Order: sequence, then C-alpha cells, then structure tokens
Amino acid sequence: MSERPLVAARDLQVRYGATEAVRGLSLEVRPGEVVGLIGPDGAGKTSTLRVLAGLQRASGGGAEAMGADCWVGRRALHHRLGYLAQRFALYGDLTVDENVQFFALMYGVKGWRERRAHLLELVGLGDFRDRIAERLSGGMKQKLALACTLIHSPRMLLLDEPTTGVDPVTRREFWRLLAELVGDGLTLLVATPYLDEAERCTRVVLMHEGRVLADERPAAVPALLPGTVVEVTTSDRTAATAALEASPEVVDVAVFGTTLHARLDGDGEAVANVRDALAAAGIDAEVRSIRPGLEDAFLYLTRSTAPAATSEAS
Repeated sequence: MSERPLVAARDLQVRYGATEAVRGLSLEVRPGEVVGLIGPDGAGKTSTLRVLAGLQRASGGGAEAMGADCWVGRRALHHRLGYLAQRFALYGDLTVDENVQFFALMYGVKGWRERRAHLLELVGLGDFRDRIAERLSGGMKQKLALACTLIHSPRMLLLDEPTTGVDPVTRREFWRLLAELVGDGLTLLVATPYLDEAERCTRVVLMHEGRVLADERPAAVPALLPGTVVEVTTSDRTAATAALEASPEVVDVAVFGTTLHARLDGDGEAVANVRDALAAAGIDAEVRSIRPGLEDAFLYLTRSTAPAATSEAS
C-alpha cells in the first residue's frame, strides 16, 4: 500500500447554493483497491465521484487523480479514468456494436475492433452485437455501459450505483465481472446504497449527509459498534419494540427483516434482563446474542452523528 494514490481528496467540499452535499471529505484510493462509497441517497456519493472524475469543480478542498488536479487536468484525465454514471448515455437507436464503436472513436482508441470484440465477450454480449440498445434488458444495458466505459483501457473505474434497479442475479454477474477486471489490474471506486455489496470491497467508506463516518476494511467496521447486539424473533414486533425501548439496558432498536436487532449497554446480564423484560410484558420471543454486521454499525454511526442540514441527493 506504499504506492501513490490514483485518486485522493483532501477536505473536499461540494455546495449547491446554500446546500452542502459533501462536507470535508478526505479519501485515498491506491492501485489494486476496490473501495466502496456506501451510503443512502443524499449521502454525497455522486458529487464525490463527479469531482474525482473531473466532471465537476469542487467548492473547497482539493482533489487529485493520477498526480494532477482533477479539474485543471480534466481533459487528460478523461482518457485515463472510466466513469460509469447512474444513467449512462447509451444510444437506444444504435446497436450494441455501434454504441461501443462510438465511444472507441470518441476516445481515439487504436485497434478498437479487436478491443470491442474482447469486451463484448467478457460482459456476455457477444451474441447480441446486432441488437438495438433500447431492446436490451436493464442488466444487459448495464453490461453494455461497462463495455463502453472500458473501451479506452482506463487504469481506474469510478462507478455510480452500477447495480441499482437490476435483479439479484444480474447484480451477482456484474460483481463477478468487476472481480475479473480487478484481477487484471483495474482499480475500482464504487458508490452503492447496498451494504451487502460492501463485503465485496477491500475498503468501505461509509457516508452520511456528506460526511465520512468510517473508512475501514469491511470486517473491521462492526468493531466500531459498542455494547452487545441481540436478535429478537417474535410474532409481535410492535409490542416487542415498545418493551425493548422501555428497558434500561437497550440503547436502540431497529427492524431487520422479520426480526429486531437491539443494541445493549452490557453483555450477559443485560441479555438476561432483556429476556425477563419481554417475558414480563407477556411477549413470546427468542433472544440471542449475535455478531453485529455492517448494517448494525452503519445505523449506530448515523444515529451518533449530530444532525446536519439536508444535503443534495447522492
């Protein structure tokens, strides 16, 4: 990890009028990393990526890519970075082949026909080269967008929520493709609202309302959460939530699918007291201590952050 960062931000700020979308963000991404910008809509992920890609000027602080200022050197940077936006500008009336050709010619790629054939086979579109882009499924459009983004052989990809709106199978396939690209030496900075995708990253940067809450390896993030987490399984979650919130040992409660997760200020004795409190309230529930996950940690970090003004939608 001694190599110079491919991109770096120092006290980055992005404002839209009186709205602060990014508030003092610092970040480095080194060669070979897969860094996830994790956070909900409004966290500032898109604004951060746009500045690092040289598409938008920072309001304050600094941002560098490949050793140059992202904004000053943006023309050269666009030939060395790949940027996949949330709504990639595919041309619906062009075929798969023609879309990739357009971006190849725009970037001045030599030997682009061979490169195009390789990329379309890589993303699984080799049999659909003559299909009009607007007739592709959502997942296939994302794969085509990825091929277009890779046509000029960038050193690094910036991807803005590339799997939002696609089915679970396509999400897995897309991440498999990304893993292959990383294996070939590509570096990734991926923005996503999905915490399960953070597990696929070498590092995660948790963002909320324009601020960085944590910058850690995925396995290290849950350790930031103090206390004990218990999972409560019951048929009456409403009554159980009220009973838990009234218990002095319980710091906070959140719904996790069909169960509840409660964070306790204590360990074994606190867990026993919670069981007793639920039983005393006449609630039939199974209570067991669990290892906290990324979502537990993220909820804790967002709740422990002082309220801030509403920011620009991610």
